[in-house]
Amino acid sequence: MRNTHLKGTQISTQLKESLSKTLDPLYPFAARVRENLIINDYDEGVPYIETRVNTHLFEFLQNPPMELLDQCLPYAPFSYQPNPDQVPHAAVQLNTFDCGGIALGLCLSHKFIDGATASGFLRNGLQILVELAMKQEAKSKTRRFVFDAKAIASLRSECKGERVPNPTRIEALSAFILKSAMLASRSTANSRFVLHQAVNLRRLTEPRLSTYTVGNLFLFASAAYNMEHAAEMGLHELVARMKQAVGSINREYLKTLHGDESFPKVCEYIKQIEEVSTHKNLNAIISSSWLEFGFNEVDFGWGNPIWSGISGEFGSFRNVTIFKEIGSADYDNAVEAWVTLDEKIMSVLEHDPQFLAFASPNPSIII
Repeated sequence: MRNTHLKGTQISTQLKESLSKTLDPLYPFAARVRENLIINDYDEGVPYIETRVNTHLFEFLQNPPMELLDQCLPYAPFSYQPNPDQVPHAAVQLNTFDCGGIALGLCLSHKFIDGATASGFLRNGLQILVELAMKQEAKSKTRRFVFDAKAIASLRSECKGERVPNPTRIEALSAFILKSAMLASRSTANSRFVLHQAVNLRRLTEPRLSTYTVGNLFLFASAAYNMEHAAEMGLHELVARMKQAVGSINREYLKTLHGDESFPKVCEYIKQIEEVSTHKNLNAIISSSWLEFGFNEVDFGWGNPIWSGISGEFGSFRNVTIFKEIGSADYDNAVEAWVTLDEKIMSVLEHDPQFLAFASPNPSIII
């Protein structure tokens, strides 16, 4: 989202020209997936939509209305599409506010686009002038929480232990949110939790892949936790178990996925993740960090955005946490956590004083 003094026609023209130039070298973004197997029809193009928002951007950013964010997107996010062969890999929506401010909505298909690929498309593309196992029937609720530098430092200190003497901010925040969710779900959920952490494989390959290599180049590192011991389990124990799981996805492990047997092994891995995530006696949570993707550094020709969001609701998806930088200079070194949980669990969590002692629920973007 961006305040700008450029005229609407200038913005629209510049954006469409930039998008057209981007799709020339990044032609798979304009293609379609056929039979859920191959990328084809590279000339299908990308939908481009323009809308008007009947409010001022400043008012919108005071407390971003989560239930309205999805209206700024060209498609409903994280939703089932009945005709997948016709679904574009990318779609763009330019939202213009009454004050002249703009919000750019972007939807990307997770069929072959992950966070790093999206970052490359935005930062190095536009600047050139699964049905996943998370899907559930239960209703979910998405909330945005901000952890400031003081809260992060305190949690990192609490997470220090013999096995992890210097935990990262994402390790600390993941452990804190996981434990809080486990405690909040004691009366409503199953007895065991599994945390799936997305691990970017580009830095682990030999030779190392480019930062913006296109594809879903990640695997989940999985760690199981027993909710019965959640209250007694220290954050440092949670972090140590996460660290061990992430460490198991290394260069040596990736070497086992090479050769003629690589495809069956990957299929088996996906099957195992699905079986764990849909097991009736387990609650699976997916955690992904977008801190290194630089979405707040995107510049389409009128400067960096004031703020970048994700989506208002995750549709039928639940138990997902995405971390990103808030971007605003008013929140130095703060981290946003977009948390989606079963609505009953979220209702407990968002009123938990111990959780809210560290997490600020949906604060204003502009202080």
